[in-house]
Amino acid sequence: GTRVERSDDALLDAAAQQLTAWFAGERTDFDLPLAPLGTPFQRSVWELLLRIPPGETTTYGALAEHLGNRHLAQRVGQVVGRNPVIECLHAKVPATTLYIVAGTRNDKRLSEAVAMCNTRNIPIIEVQRHEMDRMTGNGMHQGIGLQIPPYKYADVDELISRAAESARPGMFVILDNITDPRNLGAVIRSVAAFGGDGVIIPERRSASVTAVAWRTSAGTAARLPVARATNITRTVQQFQKSGYQVVGLDAGGEHTLDTYNGATDPVVIVIGSEGKGISRLVRENCDVIMSIPMTDWVESLNASVAAGSVLSEFARQRRAAQ
Repeated sequence: GTRVERSDDALLDAAAQQLTAWFAGERTDFDLPLAPLGTPFQRSVWELLLRIPPGETTTYGALAEHLGNRHLAQRVGQVVGRNPVIECLHAKVPATTLYIVAGTRNDKRLSEAVAMCNTRNIPIIEVQRHEMDRMTGNGMHQGIGLQIPPYKYADVDELISRAAESARPGMFVILDNITDPRNLGAVIRSVAAFGGDGVIIPERRSASVTAVAWRTSAGTAARLPVARATNITRTVQQFQKSGYQVVGLDAGGEHTLDTYNGATDPVVIVIGSEGKGISRLVRENCDVIMSIPMTDWVESLNASVAAGSVLSEFARQRRAAQ
């Protein structure tokens, strides 16, 4: 799900070099050092990237599809680990294949996964451990992996309409400048746990719902809708027109989590990255800027921890008002 941006020849060269290393399982980051083109695979990636207009982005998944590379494609959309696989199956994620490492120790969770896949006619394929290691990029898969199709994003208008039909006031989280899919997955899980109605992310320069986000969300991404917005500032204004108060989580605001008491009304929480925070235009369009009280020597919280803290307090306010 990591995005590859097309800007100049040096970037294309570096992208080709790193994609080759990423495919080989030799690295998982993407810092774009300069490197010459070499292998036919690198040249193939370079030719594909040349087709992308300057300033636009693509994904590893799209590249994998063009390259016809089975292992690269599988790593984009695979949930691994016994608990995450079980959670996804219970949530009826539209999985396509269950992979099991030959000789994996059987237990209740593995048997349950196999039984559910048999019931739902999901193919079960036995693979060797080295093949699963290569498919997942590491050996932390616990001998089981679930192949999932690309995530189907919701529409913001649809989310607002659905929340309006509910008996309780809507509660959404908008993520701004969040690029780590683990943060996205953890936020999805927190929103689901505390009764939220959905998560909105930008279409560009943002983490997306990939296998990593699925795994971190422990399957809750199957039930909690996530929407993509082309412009977060306009999305904030759209929620405001629909009767929502938009609360930006940032330092230097007029409220703290202790003093804000508007959680019982329709509310949107905007959360930025730990480093960049909320974008300037987005912050200027928020109705309220709120911070989380912390010990003096701790500078900040990451996005998922901040989201969990705020959502927990907002859920408490809603319970107390019932």
